[in-house]
Amino acid sequence: MTTDRGTGSSNPKGDSRPEWASRWSFPPVAASVLDATVEPVDGITAYPTRYVPSRLLVSTLRDVDEAIAVLTKIADTLGWVLSRDEGFVTTPIAESEAAGAARRRRLPWASGQLGLARLILTASSVAQQAPDSWVLLQRARREWGIGALQGIGLDHVLSISSPFGMTPFGMTPFGMTPFGMTPFGMTPFGMTGAVNPIASYGYPGSGGLQPVAFVGEAPRRTLDKEYRGRRPVIGTLDTGCGAHPWLDAIVRTRVDIDGVPIGLVDPSTDPEIWGDQFGPLDGALDQVAGHGTFIAGVLRQAAPDADIVAWRVAASDGTAHESDVVNALTGIAELVRRHANGEPEGLPLDVLSLSMGYYHETPTDDRLLDQTLQELLAVMGRCGTIVVCSAGNDATARPMFPAAFGPWVDGSGPCVQDPDATSIVSVGALNPNRSTVALFSNTGPWVRVYERGVSVVSTIPVFEAGSMPAGRTVAYGLDRDSIDPDDYRGGFAVWSGTSFASPLVAGRLAAQLDGTLLAAANRSAAEVVDYSWKTIEKVTALVRQ
Repeated sequence: MTTDRGTGSSNPKGDSRPEWASRWSFPPVAASVLDATVEPVDGITAYPTRYVPSRLLVSTLRDVDEAIAVLTKIADTLGWVLSRDEGFVTTPIAESEAAGAARRRRLPWASGQLGLARLILTASSVAQQAPDSWVLLQRARREWGIGALQGIGLDHVLSISSPFGMTPFGMTPFGMTPFGMTPFGMTPFGMTGAVNPIASYGYPGSGGLQPVAFVGEAPRRTLDKEYRGRRPVIGTLDTGCGAHPWLDAIVRTRVDIDGVPIGLVDPSTDPEIWGDQFGPLDGALDQVAGHGTFIAGVLRQAAPDADIVAWRVAASDGTAHESDVVNALTGIAELVRRHANGEPEGLPLDVLSLSMGYYHETPTDDRLLDQTLQELLAVMGRCGTIVVCSAGNDATARPMFPAAFGPWVDGSGPCVQDPDATSIVSVGALNPNRSTVALFSNTGPWVRVYERGVSVVSTIPVFEAGSMPAGRTVAYGLDRDSIDPDDYRGGFAVWSGTSFASPLVAGRLAAQLDGTLLAAANRSAAEVVDYSWKTIEKVTALVRQ
């Protein structure tokens, strides 16, 4: 699992290209920051976000061909060519007619099958500017009206809720990230001089990522022969999961659907194997390398009897495209639906933990939100799956999705809730004292639960990154070092973020599930959902509305 930093020859692609070329070969699609002042439309107030300007997403809940025809008329005037990405295919979800009818009552325009189409914008020889999906979408809304464009949206860039990296709309609210230089620099023993109090969470000794020695035993797991019923299953969509003695026997990193992989499966780009794939050739770990393994370790501690499925959808720089996340979720939702209906090749999934999100450009207008993503989570919710989402680390009350798809405390949320599904549980972070909210944690009426997310101890792959100990010598034939700040060969670390508060809640929920009830095959869908709701109420005090 460790990379040989001494040779300088690590190449995560495993091919003959020089490493610099590998570092520029992914992610393959550039993202932009939305300028909310461009192409204003009456009735729409927009805010910055990150998105892929060469793509548009169309929900298959509406007529995709009609959407393409409407958008093409506008694209032609700009000299842009609009085409469907034929290589992007989402898994069909075989919902019942009753489920479709219930959705049409919530969303009258949503008459088709749940899924997503991805459209590609390219420039023709007469184009006066580079293709921009926001410009196209706004001009189409101005021409045809907002109602005619429902189910059409941007391909947002989701960010792993890792501690204090770049937000989807630029630098974090507190300026330079804690991984950059402070005005006073760093000493071998920590910070010197003053530091922004929010940024302090990013430094070792104040909650930032650092090696730690774990001297206890692994959380006790009931032997299979002693366990009553079916074990709860927790799923994560993140950076995957690496090898670790705590996790090797209980975590699956690949569950396909009908032979088709869900998420990313190429080991050469796996952040839990190769921790340095982006940025300068300094040996430093990427922003979220090891993130998925850390989450799996939190789940193991909170629910030692649970099984875990860790799908990989994010790169080690902490980003994932909405279309790719939705594609993975459609496959997962269909597996869950099959199991709930007693069909073969399904997957029981009792809790789904999502430590990622994005800021929608129009977060308070239900006509413009990404209903496909919300409805996919509702499909799982109607099967009894509890979806737990981190709230983000940007010290803002601006709603982050998918966490904000759930019900808001004050009832002001823009999303129509499915009364037959379990709620999305949105989670902010507490300090270790359990009584105060971490300064970095997002907050607001859309955040329903707060749990410890600062200086959490968990598992990490056995990375040995580029930094060196501050002091090194040999005495009496023994090597003597000070602490190497990025030597994780001990397999444990301290880290902070709502990313880790969310799986702690997810694990606590899973630990409350009764194995005999999970194994019961004669329960109705309503009974399963009711049981999940009672578990939510017991663990989080979140009351069913």
